Amino acid sequence: MPIEVDIIFKSDMANQEKEFLTSFAKRVVKFALQKEGRREKDNEVSVLFTDDDFIADLNQQYRGEGTPTDVLAFPMMDFEDAEDEIIIPGMPNVLGDVVISLDTASRQAETNGVPLRRELALLLIHGTLHLLGYDHDDPQKEANMWARQEEILRQLNV
Repeated sequence: MPIEVDIIFKSDMANQEKEFLTSFAKRVVKFALQKEGRREKDNEVSVLFTDDDFIADLNQQYRGEGTPTDVLAFPMMDFEDAEDEIIIPGMPNVLGDVVISLDTASRQAETNGVPLRRELALLLIHGTLHLLGYDHDDPQKEANMWARQEEILRQLNV
């Protein structure tokens, strides 16, 4: 079991929607991790689909911004220090959590004129890259992260 993706919902929706999102998110996150060379290691990622109210609370608590956002990532490791990755045989490497607001994702998809699945794929890839140490806190890092997420999205062919 090289890659495990756990899906959690904090949003009311039909079971059919949950089934689609579960399958879709697992496929996208696994694909992104494989493209980043993580296929040979046991890795675990959790994805939480929620609403604007809940993500706004998280955004306030962890970033000091009390507004909704599209995606938040909570990495479990600091990839600045290669020694931070502790490998315990038989145990998955817990990369962290990705939280996505379905409300914001829907608005952004409509604003950008793209299908919701494409917007969700972009947010899942973006969050996954954050778990792997990518960031966009300066222009060079941003250019690198944006290029990588667009390349993975293109290869995913959503």
